[in-house]
Amino acid sequence: MNVVHYRKQATNRALLFLLPFALALPSCHKDADSRRDFALQYWSSNNGGEIRFSQWTVEEWNSKHPENPVKYQPVPEGQSSEEIILAAVVAKTTPDIYSNIWQGLVEFYSRSGILVPLDTLDGFMEFIQQRCDSATIREITSSDGHIYQVPWKINPILSIYNKRIIEALNMGGFPPTYSTYLEAARRFQKDTDGDGYVDQWFGNTSVKLAWYQRLFNFYPLYLAASGGMPLIKDGRANFNNQYAIGAFRFLQELYRENYFSRQVEAAGQDLFIAEKYASKWTGPWEIEYLEKYKRKDFDYAFAPIPVPDGHEGPVYTYCDPKSIVIFNTCQNPQLALEFIKIMVSEEGDLQFLQHTNQLPRRQNMDTLPRFREFFAQNPRLQVFAEQARFVKGADICEVLVEVFDILSQEYEACVIYQMKSPEEAIADAEKAVNVLLRVREGPDF
Repeated sequence: MNVVHYRKQATNRALLFLLPFALALPSCHKDADSRRDFALQYWSSNNGGEIRFSQWTVEEWNSKHPENPVKYQPVPEGQSSEEIILAAVVAKTTPDIYSNIWQGLVEFYSRSGILVPLDTLDGFMEFIQQRCDSATIREITSSDGHIYQVPWKINPILSIYNKRIIEALNMGGFPPTYSTYLEAARRFQKDTDGDGYVDQWFGNTSVKLAWYQRLFNFYPLYLAASGGMPLIKDGRANFNNQYAIGAFRFLQELYRENYFSRQVEAAGQDLFIAEKYASKWTGPWEIEYLEKYKRKDFDYAFAPIPVPDGHEGPVYTYCDPKSIVIFNTCQNPQLALEFIKIMVSEEGDLQFLQHTNQLPRRQNMDTLPRFREFFAQNPRLQVFAEQARFVKGADICEVLVEVFDILSQEYEACVIYQMKSPEEAIADAEKAVNVLLRVREGPDF
């Protein structure tokens, strides 16, 4: 019952916080005058590259469909796009199409009845089966059997490392396993100024408690170790196993031995470029940033996420997936689907790559003729395209944010503050998650 009380209070606080902003959002669906000059309204993220791509898509559509023009805008500014979308839901001012929804939130929205089930639209299943492999289709199919999202883009999480530093360690390349990674960290760790404090660490990852930070440290490690196993299965926690425990133990040792820094980088400071860190876990967005700010002699490469000793089979990782959805305020969902098909056509996906350096979620992307020239000119992105064959997104779970929040609290107790053993922390997380999942289905939720 404590979980019920916590979640109801959190939801109420969120709605009370968002309501004033929601009321201030311009109404684009209830005001007939606002719809006079366009057939659909489309929102994207406010990332610069995605804005340029969205503008290309809308211009492409409008030039060929002048009778059904699309009005475009980036998602309005706010603390987070998720808050803006929730505020628009409350105010019933959602756009027809939104292209930046986190896959892990789709189940929450679909069970709230505010998304169009896309598989009820003509031609959708044929379209999605051409774009996505069967594993991805299973991953995006909701608990009610419908599909509410078009998988759009991914940013697989890999290890980035300083090539000069790793070569100097004489370990035959970037360490692929927990034991070799820890040995490399031991060799690299230094107190360079002799003040008695380590100021050179093998890696860095966020120590913040925020739930989404676990998507970029614990969760990729869990997926890599387990071969892509889900956290939630058949309505219960599925992570009290050797893979989650091993990932917590690995991270705990990295902090206990001071192999990872606990500091948060200040604005204008990048300790990876300064060679105070040898490695970190990141996505393809890092490439454009490094090419802009690194020194000319700074060289880097990417490698898979480290795995337990003795691991066999492919190394999976988290892909940070974003999807496209149609809100049920849309008056012409079939037309919206036709617009989305333009966005995610081969030409659209190639434009997306060129504008953003992010990857479309498309099967066999690294072998398609239209993409070969692009990847030949961008070999660092080719690594991510090859990794895209072995990625996982988010489980179908209405309360997945709360699941990650529970894991994050146990992460803090075990990994950061060393107050619990990995076995205790994972067991406690399992108990709390199972209570949460039971409560979700209960009559008084």
